[in-house]
Parts: sequence; structure tokens; C-alpha cells
Amino acid sequence: MAKTPTTPPQSDDTEVAAGKGRATPTRKEREAANKRPLVPTDRKQASKLSKEQLAAQRDRARVGMAAGEERYLPLRDKGPQKRYTRDFVDARWNVGEVLLPLLVLVILSYFFQGSLAWIAEAALIGVWIVIAIVAVDGIVMTFQLRKRLVAKFGSMERGVRWYAFMRAIQLRPMRMPKVQVKRGQYPS
Repeated sequence: MAKTPTTPPQSDDTEVAAGKGRATPTRKEREAANKRPLVPTDRKQASKLSKEQLAAQRDRARVGMAAGEERYLPLRDKGPQKRYTRDFVDARWNVGEVLLPLLVLVILSYFFQGSLAWIAEAALIGVWIVIAIVAVDGIVMTFQLRKRLVAKFGSMERGVRWYAFMRAIQLRPMRMPKVQVKRGQYPS
């Protein structure tokens, strides 16, 4: 066996590397540097910091959900068919949007007594007529939606019809995720 030199030959024009300039830390030193106490020393400060972080995360999630960002949406609102459904419902005029304000008027009409009691009866009959019209409008809307979804995606997910109907009877400003399209701006 041939002996190898222990030091490499040095030429006059190259300098010897001096190293990294410090000693390599031992395992014990590295573990000590990574240790954190399980219980913070200042509990009030740690609690306050934790609450601020959670509030910031919740605020970001709320804003993301309102904007319709997919990762912040609940499971019932996720997916391309649900997004298409939201845009379709938001683009059309829905009779169901007048149902909630009409119900409030019916409740207020029950405060009329005596000779004006007929107002409450007429309002109740009017509500039942509007509910029937909302049901017919919902059926027509879901058939139109099914036709469009099958043409675009090949099939329709389970629960999309009910999702569309429930969104259609909500007041437009109260819908979550927020409305992303203008009326008449149907999705392609």
C-alpha cells in the first residue's frame, strides 16, 4: 500500500482556507438553543399575543370567504360547480329575494286591530301566493341550472339544486360568499 500525504501540497500562489472561524457547536449546545419553555414566563403577554394571532387568522378567513377564495370556503361552497351555481343565481332576478321583506311586513300587519284587521289577512294570503311563485321560480331555475351544468361539466353534483334554491331566497347583500357578478352577467 502506498502512503498518502497527510497534508496536501501547497503551491505558493494559493492561500490556505482558515475555516469557518468558529467551533462546531456540540449536540448539547444545539438542543439547548432550540429548547423553548412549555409554559411562557409572562402568561398575560402570551395570552394576549395568542388572541391577536387568532383574531388576525379569523379576520383573514372571513375576508377570504367573503371574496370567494376557495381555500377559505366551507365544504358546502367549494368546487367549480358551486362557484358556477353562485354566479348563475346571482346573475338572475329571483322572486325569492322579496320573500323575507314581505314576511317582515306580514308580521308588522298583525299589529293592526279592529277595522284594519283585514290588512293582516290580505298580507297572509299575499305571502302564500308569493311562496307559491317562489317555488315555481325555484323549479324553473334549477332546471335551467341543471341544463347548463350538464353542458359545461358533464354531470351535476348532488345537492347543487338545493344550494341554488337556498341562495336564491336570500337577500342579495346578505349572501355569503359575497356576490361576484352583476345582474345579467351569466357565467359561460
